[in-house]
Amino acid sequence: MTVVVPTRDRPAALARCLAALARQRALVLEIVVVDDASVDGAAVAAAVTRATPAARLVRGSGRGPAAARNLGVRAACGEIVCFTDDDCTADPDWARRLVAACAGGAAAAGKTLADPAAGPSAAAAQLLTNVLQRASLDPARGTLGFSPSCNIACPLELARRLPFDESFPHAAGEDRDWCARLVGAGVALRFVPAATVTHRPRLGMPGLVRQQRRYGRGAVRYRAAGGARRLAGRSFYVQLAREAAAGGAAVAALVALAQGAVLAGALLELYARCPDRRPDTAPG
Repeated sequence: MTVVVPTRDRPAALARCLAALARQRALVLEIVVVDDASVDGAAVAAAVTRATPAARLVRGSGRGPAAARNLGVRAACGEIVCFTDDDCTADPDWARRLVAACAGGAAAAGKTLADPAAGPSAAAAQLLTNVLQRASLDPARGTLGFSPSCNIACPLELARRLPFDESFPHAAGEDRDWCARLVGAGVALRFVPAATVTHRPRLGMPGLVRQQRRYGRGAVRYRAAGGARRLAGRSFYVQLAREAAAGGAAVAALVALAQGAVLAGALLELYARCPDRRPDTAPG
């Protein structure tokens, strides 16, 4: 099997990610790291070289994580390909559990946890993603309609037949689009909550706002590409409010701030797409 890890300018985080992948149990593992045009490419290459002989480096051209994942898939040799991000560390049984769930041509997704060391902004961001993932769960079938791309797996043939949409330039919306097309093609996305990765983004409050603003813009791109008109129903917001309140005042306030940033990003993207956004300066 192959794990594809897109990365850009985070060699220290990448080193932690690769160290966790080197500890995976009961599998012969190939690791393909796609450097999406890091400023310090030498530092990324050094992190890959030090990690494990199973890791190799592929150079991307700075076109974003969707294109980087597709490049990694084209370079992969394993029958099953797993995806994670450079700021995530996988549980030792993560890959084994995802691969087992891909039997019969299915895709699989695990559970992503927020690293407490990353602070309340990271906790708020992860809470938003996790509530959205659980809201898409079909309990009777154990399948999802959405999972973040830091914790998914599928057969290599499927990943090549159903690539990520490279028109999404950032880590925002491309995972929703991929999951929707996967489910639309009749492929089960099985939920494997025991397959965990721990997410340790470097956010802080400004980073959370930038991230969620990107998500808002990505949501508009997703809908413009033919995605669902409604990204979340009333039950999502009810559950989000409950879990945000349970997380304490700081997390609740950051979740509210994040939702405002999502709205701002959506409005910015809608404005950018409006053909009449500039005033008419023609004479007369």
